[in-house]
Amino acid sequence: MSWNPTLDPGCPDELGVDAIETLIVPRSRDLGDFEVRRALPAPRRQMVGPFIFFDQAGPAEFLTGQGVDVRPHPHIGLGTVTYLFRGDFHHRDSTGADQIITPGALNWMVAGRGVTHSERTSAAARSGPNSLFGIQTWLALPDDHEDTAPSFEHHGKEALPMIEDHGVSVRLILGSAYGMTAPATMLSETFYADVTLEPGRHLPMPDDHEDRGIYIVAGAISVAGQDFDAGRMMVFRPGDRITVAAGDRGARLMILGGATFPGPRYIWWNFVASSQERIETAKAEWRAANWGKGRFDLPADDRDEHIPAPD
Repeated sequence: MSWNPTLDPGCPDELGVDAIETLIVPRSRDLGDFEVRRALPAPRRQMVGPFIFFDQAGPAEFLTGQGVDVRPHPHIGLGTVTYLFRGDFHHRDSTGADQIITPGALNWMVAGRGVTHSERTSAAARSGPNSLFGIQTWLALPDDHEDTAPSFEHHGKEALPMIEDHGVSVRLILGSAYGMTAPATMLSETFYADVTLEPGRHLPMPDDHEDRGIYIVAGAISVAGQDFDAGRMMVFRPGDRITVAAGDRGARLMILGGATFPGPRYIWWNFVASSQERIETAKAEWRAANWGKGRFDLPADDRDEHIPAPD
């Protein structure tokens, strides 16, 4: 099928280098068992559309019995997106959700006024050597949804729209792009997709969203006359028609964006809010540990420990 019939792929080199508004080199953090590369927020760019955090987790390898154990921790004012290339996560949260996610599927949790969740390597994966490689990102919630009730959605790999055409593969994870709409409930204009390009193949970026960015997971691409390797994020000027081309090793990309967010957000630890006052209130409630009596509770089957708020 024709995967983007309304947009001529054109030539990647027709644009000037200033078509790339921001080039981001992610910061690496060693979490002991694995490394995280954080692309957003960046010094020169807090958000791309509603996307306010963007982390690459891994790749990491674990021995039998080992894995990731992210203890219960809180969120407000955001939606979390988990998407894996390898490995799994056992997600539990205070809405009652209890879900194992595997590669190609989507976990979408809306924190709203407050939610607590944990993510751990599943017992089945720990029965032998296992690996982890994926992307976790947060989307800031619009003002009128900051106090919404928390919710959770899981959509399996087969439920996410997929287009494959002549060496180009696009799986739409969130929002709308290329004439497709993903099933997760969105609270603002968004697109987010997993793209695989065979060597030399071209990808035209969606031109119906104001903010657009690319994160290179693997391989390399050429855009605006320059070559970029894995581990880089670029954000493009609004309105420009952008086409990228895969290098001789091909490329795997995450493309993301949406409507420009109407204002900056305050960020503290795992909290995102339109005001510092909201963050201070949530901070006090988490420290009080009055589980089930305020905005925070612990997951039903993961209540023995939690991550304390930093000083």
